[in-house]
Amino acid sequence: MCGITAGVAQRDVAPILLEGLKRLEYRGYDSAGIAVLNPQGALERVRVCGKVNQLADSLESNPLLGTLGVAHTRWATHGKPCEKNAHPHFSGGEIALVHNGIIENYLDLRQALAKKGCTFESETDSEIIAHSIAYAFKEKGDLLQAVVDTLKHLEGAYSIAVMAKSCPNKIIAARHGSPLVIGLGLGENFVASDSLALLPVAHHVVVLEEGDVAEISRQSYEIFDVNHKPVERLKKRITITEESADKGKYRHFMQKEIFEQPKAITATLSGRILNGMIEDKVFGVNAGKIFDQTKAVQIVGCGTSYHAGMVARFWLQELLGLPCQAEIASEFRYRRPVVSPGTLYVTLSQSGETADTLAALGSATSPAYCGHLAVCNVPDSALVRQTPQVFLTHAGPEIGVASTKAFTTQLVALLMLAACLGRRVEGGVTLNKEVASFLRQLPALMTQILELDPSIQKIAKQFADKRHALYLGRGIHYPVVKEGALKLKEISYIHADAYPAGELKHGPLALVDQDMPVVVVLAKGKLLDKVKSNIEEVRARDGQLFVLTEQEVDVPHVPEENILRLPTMPELLKPILFSVPLQLLAYHVAVAKGTDVDQPRNLAKSVTVE
Repeated sequence: MCGITAGVAQRDVAPILLEGLKRLEYRGYDSAGIAVLNPQGALERVRVCGKVNQLADSLESNPLLGTLGVAHTRWATHGKPCEKNAHPHFSGGEIALVHNGIIENYLDLRQALAKKGCTFESETDSEIIAHSIAYAFKEKGDLLQAVVDTLKHLEGAYSIAVMAKSCPNKIIAARHGSPLVIGLGLGENFVASDSLALLPVAHHVVVLEEGDVAEISRQSYEIFDVNHKPVERLKKRITITEESADKGKYRHFMQKEIFEQPKAITATLSGRILNGMIEDKVFGVNAGKIFDQTKAVQIVGCGTSYHAGMVARFWLQELLGLPCQAEIASEFRYRRPVVSPGTLYVTLSQSGETADTLAALGSATSPAYCGHLAVCNVPDSALVRQTPQVFLTHAGPEIGVASTKAFTTQLVALLMLAACLGRRVEGGVTLNKEVASFLRQLPALMTQILELDPSIQKIAKQFADKRHALYLGRGIHYPVVKEGALKLKEISYIHADAYPAGELKHGPLALVDQDMPVVVVLAKGKLLDKVKSNIEEVRARDGQLFVLTEQEVDVPHVPEENILRLPTMPELLKPILFSVPLQLLAYHVAVAKGTDVDQPRNLAKSVTVE
């Protein structure tokens, strides 16, 4: 979950690497550092405990000069955030290394190194890689071979970039379970965890695949596969724009990404509704054949993606009568599921690099699965490369740690999936056309909801001094409130729990008092009166109610200023549209509390470790 940049340049590389770290800070921000090979031929580094801006301040007073360098922004795993645990790690003044991932057998390796007389400066698993490479380099005299030999002994996940004092013109990079790309510039080359970090110094990237090791110089690069055989990897033009990496007129990336949702959904739908229908082929060339065999659906994801899968379960079961399970990847990967013949396995991930999700996909080998489908936002990700059928959401880069537009575009994709699978049931063609028609209305409806932002901001002020909150929803809106509660706890640090409203009297009601905000989604439909009864249960205990509902719904005894009324909307779109004000509520509460919205404590965006 850390961020790596490295480069072999024809100019001082530290400013380039620093700018890359700023773009990668969503991956981790506990500490940061840069190392270069200076003009005197020595390795030199600056490290800080804190964010990349603090590293920038340190570099102003202690600039690093050199054309070869590696840099890192950290999300702590082994060892608390502090300067000694920050990367880059050195070994004997000869090797400098940055690492993303977790080395699971690091204790055994550390003990073996200690027996050789090695001393350690940090508490990290990463430092043992640097020392191991240094010993192998001293023995072999070849940096590439030293890295290859060291990797054979590592268990776990990693991407690394390594440089050596005695190899002034090369970087060795490797990936296993964590993303890494080579950026191709003009007379200079770079390495990064994400192509976003390489704007504007590289116009093309080469994505390293699982087990690849690369040797990179200013003018060239060479890649070797897991068997140490030279291989060619596809070179791709970077399509991300500078605008994507800039907040523009917005105060935070999260705010920008919330307001980008109409545009993101338009991009998700673009070219996928033809003649008023959603065709199977939007899910891949063989999707139609797979859907013909589909008798059940298994959805797997983590966090926000799991909540999207929970919504899809309602759509598939209620609309189609199709059995569906939605499960958390970190649990699914460790159990032995009973797979019904004809089950479609659907994987959800914004980044496509989530370790638990990829591991769950790798374990889904039962012949009972009729096909595997990935819904993802990143075209070059491991998930996309490992899954035969892919639906790209085209939401654009999501930099704020708390996911917003990735969630709503995933829901769009899953509703389209329901529409396509529904063509196999009676009345399914009509349903498909209805879904297509409704989805075309979605960007405009979402724009109307975003115009409620000032009202949501007023409501949010009442949460600023709270420590706990309760979210209630029923039916398909239960996962919606789960996602809303997750957003609140992620960025405001208010402890928020979500419950099916009918479960209120089975325990959570004990928490309700006059200091407990209770957020309720009250949507028109068959459960409307049931939820109204749950509201009365809260009111009777002096709970502080905040109700999200639709026009013309009567909400007795709740102050009008605590009611947010959304425009009339199609039933199928409600889970998507009700999510937006919950995102805005969390955002404005966090702003009112003064927390770091885009980089909440202890979290990172791309969870590439277990």
